[in-house]
Amino acid sequence: MDCKKILIIDDSPVVLKVLAMTLSAYGYEPFVARNGDEGLNTVRREKPDLILLDINFRPDGVHSQANSLVCDGFAILEQLRRMPEAQGVPIVIITGGDPLEYKKKPLGPSVVSILPKPIAPDALLAITHQILGEPLAEV
Repeated sequence: MDCKKILIIDDSPVVLKVLAMTLSAYGYEPFVARNGDEGLNTVRREKPDLILLDINFRPDGVHSQANSLVCDGFAILEQLRRMPEAQGVPIVIITGGDPLEYKKKPLGPSVVSILPKPIAPDALLAITHQILGEPLAEV
């Protein structure tokens, strides 16, 4: 079985750590990016099977890098749409905001689901399994 690569793009170190640990425990290969620039570079380098994308980045510079060229989830999503390496890669939006608000926006065909934060591990694993078709057995 190929180890499926999952990229997590989020400005919260806690969210990155928790999601990466959960996915790793179930046999996935997580990659983390703290901002859009890191995320886009990781997509080019690793060609993930799934992307978990935070849509709300803090503008205060505390959690996101001030020199990042792409620091907004919608801007990252737009860049991903243009990247050959991201074509056909499903994207799950993760948000601390109201998921219904984002369901009204035209997010594009690559966005397959929206998960509210805090993300329950069973919800994360269920959507990952549904998208990637991988077994749910803990490693």
